[in-house]
Amino acid sequence: MFPQQTMMNSNLMMQQQAQQQAQQQAQQQAQQQAQQQAQQQQAQQQAQQHQISQQPNQAQQTEKVDNISKVKGLVGPLRDALSTTIKTAAQLIQQNNLTDAGSKAVDHNNTTPRFDKHLEEFYSICDQIELNLKTAKLCLQQCSSSQTYLPIPVATSQQPPPETNALTYNQYLEVVKLQIGYAKDIHDTLICAAQNISPSE
Repeated sequence: MFPQQTMMNSNLMMQQQAQQQAQQQAQQQAQQQAQQQAQQQQAQQQAQQHQISQQPNQAQQTEKVDNISKVKGLVGPLRDALSTTIKTAAQLIQQNNLTDAGSKAVDHNNTTPRFDKHLEEFYSICDQIELNLKTAKLCLQQCSSSQTYLPIPVATSQQPPPETNALTYNQYLEVVKLQIGYAKDIHDTLICAAQNISPSE
């Protein structure tokens, strides 16, 4: 009886120890999975924050490159500069009229607004708008000419293009260099022909 009971007790103890070990292993696995999930969530949050931080920089870059957005941004300062220039001109005309009529003495200590300064600022903004519009027009003309004379699409990324008929940027540069060389050769040929046709002195 006693040996059987001791064997049964030892078996029970071994089973309990095995169960405890299995529970401990399960708890450890659960903790490891929870840690891995937490690390993955942290990595995802960091990636999202990195993307969010890059979006304003990309927006600022596009705003700096886009000439039309620059023109739109200069419309407000142009309106303010025009209003300030007209108000300054009106004040100066009224002041000169009162001085000429003798109803107001000339006050040298009074600082009169600078009409030429406001007018120069107005023309400066106008010049900036004109330059941006000319640049935008040249970009459109260049894009139209590129589509006409080089209808093959150009890959803008550094990775190889997925399309078989698309040119890489390096290939595009080589094509442009060849076109510039051909145009220069034609120009030199026309100049030589014009010099040969003209009578020699």
